[in-house]
Amino acid sequence: MKMTELSAISPIDGRYSHLVESLQDVFSEYALIKYRIFVEIEWFIHLSKQPNIKELPQLTKQSITFLSNIEKNFNLTEARKVKNIEKRTNHDVKAVEYYLRDKFKKSRQLKGLAEFIHFGCTSEDINNISYALMVKDASKLLISNGINKFNDLLKKKAHQYAEIPMVSRTHGQVATPTTVGKELANFSSRIDRILIVISETGLRGKMNGAVGNYNAHLIAYPKVNWERVSKAFITQIGLHWSPYTTQVEPKDSMAKLFHGHERLNNVLLDFCRDMWGYISLDYFSQKVAKGEVGSSTMPHKVNPIDFENAEGNLDLANSIFHFLSSKITKSRWQRDLSDSTSMRNIGSCFAYTLIALSSLIKGINKLEVNKEVINQDIENAWEVLTEAIQTVMRKYHIKDGYEIMKKISRGKTVEKKDLHAIINTLNIPTAEKNKLLKLTPSTYLGLSSKLAKQI
Repeated sequence: MKMTELSAISPIDGRYSHLVESLQDVFSEYALIKYRIFVEIEWFIHLSKQPNIKELPQLTKQSITFLSNIEKNFNLTEARKVKNIEKRTNHDVKAVEYYLRDKFKKSRQLKGLAEFIHFGCTSEDINNISYALMVKDASKLLISNGINKFNDLLKKKAHQYAEIPMVSRTHGQVATPTTVGKELANFSSRIDRILIVISETGLRGKMNGAVGNYNAHLIAYPKVNWERVSKAFITQIGLHWSPYTTQVEPKDSMAKLFHGHERLNNVLLDFCRDMWGYISLDYFSQKVAKGEVGSSTMPHKVNPIDFENAEGNLDLANSIFHFLSSKITKSRWQRDLSDSTSMRNIGSCFAYTLIALSSLIKGINKLEVNKEVINQDIENAWEVLTEAIQTVMRKYHIKDGYEIMKKISRGKTVEKKDLHAIINTLNIPTAEKNKLLKLTPSTYLGLSSKLAKQI
């Protein structure tokens, strides 16, 4: 059966495929081959610039253009050629080398230099750099196409709702008032901080041979400073150099990046659950599309499906991020292949995150603040002012202010008149007393409006 949206085993390639198309150029078999070709060609060019490697002369402009065109013109048809070679070699990286050898035959200068393709390299030299570049590009794509769009929308909503009072809740119970905008700003601020951490996490790469010691390099060219050559190559393609490795670059930096994305997803999960709760309280209503169905049996329902969908996909993404962070940093002795199939699943965690972000953006755009319900809740919550009153009592050294307020409020319904009766008995300055008498739950907002507006 040919794979379609209906026959795909994974929903990434089926139901949600249209949401993750942007990742195909980064995470796919085609993409992996493309990155490998880039690394092989760039390493070949880099070697040609080393004056002590006389057998590989400096390349002509025509040769540089020829190599550039191999990279630029690489497409699915060319990728299939590599896969056909792999059927013969039973080795995916060697297939890339043989593909390039075939290409070199068409160049006057390069046809005699094919032996310098993959020079001094083990497969992991090519793979570790390819995967690092893939993850680097994917992280940027995910942030630009998903996280930033959602965060910008979150900031916009925070500003829009900055002055709408609402009852906040701690332990599910009524607590000190806030504003709708401030609650949204809290999440945006957390996202901002984690994005800084992610941006500062530089991925590492290595190009040092079979077990990280430049053995083959040195036996061929003992006068070349291979550490310097390797470092220059790794840094010029946008990675940080790993000077000490086995055959495997330890991938500690990649694990750190995955942890960053996992933390970011946890913020989004927190947001999903809060929104789900506020929708259940009717603080938010959801715009309904014509013809849309909530429950198959209960016609009245408008379910918070976007936030629930996002939650499920974020949990899936984080389970893979967490697994990979642990798995890819471990290897038996100098190398084993237990990480190989794991690395091929990196795209899944980015895909599930992107799917979740699509749902979150859709969900937040559907939301409308139900001011009537929010106002009713906060106006029925006069007990929240007990905090304000007991704090002013402390200011003027009135004994047992907390206990007095606790006695009239804990587990009880508190009305305006109950609070005013106590306020009028307080031996405090008239201005302070009048301030407390004018205070209402919807005006006891602290800096919440200001904080929401400046996010």
